[in-house]
Amino acid sequence: MKTQSNLQDPDGFYERLLDAYDGLAPEQCEMLDARLILLLANQVGDAKVLADCVNAARDIASKPAA
Repeated sequence: MKTQSNLQDPDGFYERLLDAYDGLAPEQCEMLDARLILLLANQVGDAKVLADCVNAARDIASKPAA
């Protein structure tokens, strides 16, 4: 699992990501999240890497807010 930034244009990607949510209802945002996750997971493909990513995201999400 890569933990260092590997994006060619992180600011451009972030802007495009924010733009994708513009004007969507909360339910549509959730659908966009789910679809994007599945598309990116398909690009990765490696079951171990995906499991590591899920675990890392879960670990961060389960920590109390500072």
